[in-house]
Amino acid sequence: MSEDRAELCVVGGGIVGLATAWAAIQRRPGERVIVLEKEEGLAFHQTGRNSGVIHSGIYYKPGSMKAETCRKGRESLLAFCQEHGVSYELCGKVVVALNESELPALEKIRERAIANGAQVEGLVQEQLAEIEPHVAGIRALRVPETGIVDYRGMCDVLARLITEAGGEVRFGAKVTSLIAPGDGYIVETSLGAIQTKRVVNCAGLHSDRVAESFGDDPEAKIIPFRGEYFELTEDAKHLCRHLIYPVPDPSFPFLGVHFTRMISGAVECGPNAVLAYAREGYTKTTVNIPDLFDSLTYPGFLRLASKHWKAGMGEVWRSWSKAAFVKALRRLIPELQAEHLRPAPAGVRAQALRPTGELVDDFLFAGTDGIVHVLNAPSPGATASLAIGEGVIDQLESTAS
Repeated sequence: MSEDRAELCVVGGGIVGLATAWAAIQRRPGERVIVLEKEEGLAFHQTGRNSGVIHSGIYYKPGSMKAETCRKGRESLLAFCQEHGVSYELCGKVVVALNESELPALEKIRERAIANGAQVEGLVQEQLAEIEPHVAGIRALRVPETGIVDYRGMCDVLARLITEAGGEVRFGAKVTSLIAPGDGYIVETSLGAIQTKRVVNCAGLHSDRVAESFGDDPEAKIIPFRGEYFELTEDAKHLCRHLIYPVPDPSFPFLGVHFTRMISGAVECGPNAVLAYAREGYTKTTVNIPDLFDSLTYPGFLRLASKHWKAGMGEVWRSWSKAAFVKALRRLIPELQAEHLRPAPAGVRAQALRPTGELVDDFLFAGTDGIVHVLNAPSPGATASLAIGEGVIDQLESTAS
């Protein structure tokens, strides 16, 4: 196996890795950039298995990296899609309060949306019924800027742009270690070694392990949470006109089951959130013993499970009981019946968790001396990807010795 050279190696061929590579090429035209992807295709994991939403930034703490990059990234994403013919639609979203107890949380979302510069419109029950006649609720927020997009298609375009500019996307290249001989780095992969000046780790579900293999402390551990979905049958799609979300439970760190229109024309229903028994565990029966042991023995996971055990058991029950899943969805659309749902592919979210049991709520980057690790980039990571890529290159250049 031969050793070749690059100015920058990016580990991971998801949307954040590709956006980072493209940002680097735009920043320094002519420099060689190689994207290393262990699979035989792009967007194989989180990017290709998410719900394809263009987020508008209504949930995130004002001033946080999520809030700022979501808004900036959304504008960049829309411009990119328009320029390169990537399919998208600004179909809008409603966040629905089902009872009086949820109104304070709905108001907090409205306040955050305004602080983050997102367009939002309050709806009373009659107004909600006009735009979503099948949805239950006493109040709602309408978010017209929310949309849907083909993230796989966007990745295909990014890869094409990278290669046309002289870069390379290398498939089947699993990164195994990093050597620092004193003048740059040598990235060891399953296809051979690459000598490079700079490295960015965008390995998603494996980002903490890649950081450790480089000799760096990732600060947090990736815990994989599987999100399971159904999709509406053709005769039930009329029940959903927008994206339909509940008011999230402030005591539980996930958004709750919801209805998502897809750019393909499908309507997804879900997800729940259960511990995956493998970092790439897309089915209930996929088990990787080292991955599972890693999760179950991590102090942070044990503390999180202890705090949220009741909600967690509800999520597990919905995983095994379609009736329970339907019951949760019917809180939003009472007309929904079990026969309106058919199974859809699941995804796995790479959630960074600190030893204290605290979920890393914001994006998390770390690095020094020409290396940046993207250690936490869950939703709205895809929406914000182009802005994240710019930010990563900024940090990379500031840390380069």
